[in-house]
Amino acid sequence: MNKKLEDFNKYIEGKKVAIIGLGVSNIPLLKYLYEKGANLTVFDDREQDKIPEEAMKEIEKYDIDYFFGKDNLSHLQGFKMIFRSPSCMPTKKELVQEKKNGAIITSEIEMLMKLCDAKVIGVTGSDGKTTTTSLIYEILKEKGYNCYLGGNIGTPLFTKIEEIQKDDIIVLELSSFQLMHMDISPSISVVTNVSPNHLNVHSSYEEYIEAKKNIFKYQDKNGIVVLNYDNEITRDFAKEVEGKYIFFSSKTKLEDGIILDEDIIKECNDKVRRHLVNTKEITLRGRHNYENICAALAATKTLVDADTQIKAVKKFKGVEHRIEFIREIDGVKWYNDSIGTSPTRTIAGLNSFEENIILIAGGYDKHLDYEPLAKPILDNVRALILVGQTAEKIFVAVKNESEKQGKKIDIYMCSTLEETVKIAKKVAKPNEVVLFSPASASFDMFKNFEERGKKFKEIVNNI
Repeated sequence: MNKKLEDFNKYIEGKKVAIIGLGVSNIPLLKYLYEKGANLTVFDDREQDKIPEEAMKEIEKYDIDYFFGKDNLSHLQGFKMIFRSPSCMPTKKELVQEKKNGAIITSEIEMLMKLCDAKVIGVTGSDGKTTTTSLIYEILKEKGYNCYLGGNIGTPLFTKIEEIQKDDIIVLELSSFQLMHMDISPSISVVTNVSPNHLNVHSSYEEYIEAKKNIFKYQDKNGIVVLNYDNEITRDFAKEVEGKYIFFSSKTKLEDGIILDEDIIKECNDKVRRHLVNTKEITLRGRHNYENICAALAATKTLVDADTQIKAVKKFKGVEHRIEFIREIDGVKWYNDSIGTSPTRTIAGLNSFEENIILIAGGYDKHLDYEPLAKPILDNVRALILVGQTAEKIFVAVKNESEKQGKKIDIYMCSTLEETVKIAKKVAKPNEVVLFSPASASFDMFKNFEERGKKFKEIVNNI
């Protein structure tokens, strides 16, 4: 066991420690802290009958104090350390007050980064995080590194904290909620892009951007940051980087960085352009995925030789719910892109196909602007099928754009996902694509985008 972890274990023994939110990552954390002798109390906004059975079993087994329901945080007083879940914003008044009273406010993933000696590679961004993170992990594994995948994806890594060694590598997907108020950064950090997102939770776009910066803000001069040159916000991040930054681009022929030049991904330095891979040799589709590959290559270039990188890239089949091919029916190809939780994600999906598209969109309203989605829909979509809270917003944006262009598009309004599939089956023609990319979150009808995507696939597979 390393010294930092040993000191932490001694510190928490007998201390009052709070865990806020009984999500997937906090349940193993609860077990770990209890076994190290912490005096635990758990909090959750949900009523007790909505708490997962697994979590309640752990709480009852260890006889841990708990407070559930709407006013649970009114009991958050007198704690030495508080572990918040990503959904519990550090700006909550009860957390702010406890911090003033001397409490350490942290999270499972932040403490993991502080207590492990292993190298950490972190990935954030509005779009492309999971694909980039997963690809980095696969590249490192191809080289033979012992790796751990965590953060928003993979296993809750606190369960592995005592086995992770100094020569291992941890690869983390990090959201703005996890990064917010974090005071440690990975040694290698990636920002895929930044665009308006989660504005129903963050107090402002500026707050969201500042949270993203924490992925590199606390690096030293040995740190490496991979940034999207084509995104104005991430390009400007370079001015604040302490160590080295590497740009990637699909639009600019950089003299130094990883670029997409027509169909070829190249590494550029000292005005030499080295051919890495032709996109026709890659399973992933779409310019946005080629950008994700560029980011993953840049993040691993100091750790893995180019031949091994490309071998892993060619083998990589993509991640579920991300322009995922489901099946072909009567000459029509059906794709699940349930990860399309924002207009920018859906635009990327639309730009991935040369065929006519039947688009199924709509879902939970995160208070995003749908006007930028209207033109790409008119340019790429033959028929638009809408469902969910944002259906009307998308309809109005597309209708306004179609009137401006004098261009017609068939639009169908539906009340269920089953109905959208039924209409898509009816209107789609051979050699066209049906793309399910909602441009919206899932919470109006589903627990998360994964559940939504699985349901869509189930409906399509039952046609």
